[in-house]
Amino acid sequence: MFKIGFLSYADINLYLFRLPIMLKLKEQGWDVYAICPKGDVSEKFNDLGITHIDCRIQRKSLNPIIELYTIYELYRKLEPLKIDLLHTFIHKSNIYGTIAARLAKIPIIINLVEGLGSLYVEDNLKNKFLRKIVEILLSLAFRLSDKCIVINPDDMNYLISKRILPEEKGVLIKSVGVDSEEFNPQKVDSQRIKALRKELNLRDDQVIVLMLSRLIIHKGILEYFKSAEILKGKYRDNIEFLIAGDFDPGNPYNISREILQDFIERKIIKFLGWRNDIKELLAISDIFVLPSYREGIPRTLLEAGSMGKPIITTDAVGCREVVEDGKNGFLVPVKDHISLAKSIEILINNEDMRKAFGEYSREKIIREFEIEKVVEQYLKLYNDLLSEKKK
Repeated sequence: MFKIGFLSYADINLYLFRLPIMLKLKEQGWDVYAICPKGDVSEKFNDLGITHIDCRIQRKSLNPIIELYTIYELYRKLEPLKIDLLHTFIHKSNIYGTIAARLAKIPIIINLVEGLGSLYVEDNLKNKFLRKIVEILLSLAFRLSDKCIVINPDDMNYLISKRILPEEKGVLIKSVGVDSEEFNPQKVDSQRIKALRKELNLRDDQVIVLMLSRLIIHKGILEYFKSAEILKGKYRDNIEFLIAGDFDPGNPYNISREILQDFIERKIIKFLGWRNDIKELLAISDIFVLPSYREGIPRTLLEAGSMGKPIITTDAVGCREVVEDGKNGFLVPVKDHISLAKSIEILINNEDMRKAFGEYSREKIIREFEIEKVVEQYLKLYNDLLSEKKK
């Protein structure tokens, strides 16, 4: 049977977002390799019959000597595997993995763009310069690879219009998908929900607003906090704003700890830190919010929708793919905490609307983003490319 490698800069990226595809390929008899730096979850791949190959890709390094050595090391890791297809993820893995794979004579290479990233949020001089460099390198990678999957149409149109991605190589597969049976509001343990509400000191008559995110400015953290400040001043203890997530080590756009502490101390938000009980947090919430400036397609929005929640997000790249304004939530302008507060307030005061929006959210997720449908699109692409190579 065929051999396939999945290459990323982080084991957690492959484990959280690629595992359903990897396991499906295993079922079909493929030899599957998780090629990524050793981390907290890399041993779990081996337990599932997926071979982990340790490699070094430094996500934030800009040292050209280290970058060239990374390509050489990837070549040394890939060449002995004799795999039939390499699938790469995230900019650095796409660029370095493609070059190394061509050197290793891997027959088929597929890149994936999950989102263009923070370089496309801020238009300062440094970002413009780095953006140009990244685009030149991506253009090289896309011309060396066989196909490039892009997960939202805005990013696809940008890459093609800028001649970074050849149109004939672009493949649109929306999102990484979500398991609607795993994130099913009917399958949440009622005792765990009761215990969680008690742990967080939440009353049954409160409206609970939830945001799940890293604590970086580009996720709209400050807009969320400011909208909470407005509504807390009006509704007091009848509404609770939760934020679950943590700082992103080394990210220059982390909010300051002083700002976070100020909103906590004034009891405007409840900060939960990093959590593993995402499904349960969604179950106890009434409204889900993500005022991000730009995304690929956020997994958190898919999970919230699958759990039947009304969603308020920005009319921004990636976010707008999940919400139909006025049907399963509201789209608000980027960086506009006033509009965000107004939209949250509408849902606070309309339980029937929350219910109707939530029901449509789940229907939309099952119809457009169900994991099995997404996996089938990937498998078809792999098999089509392998069939073409055989001819």
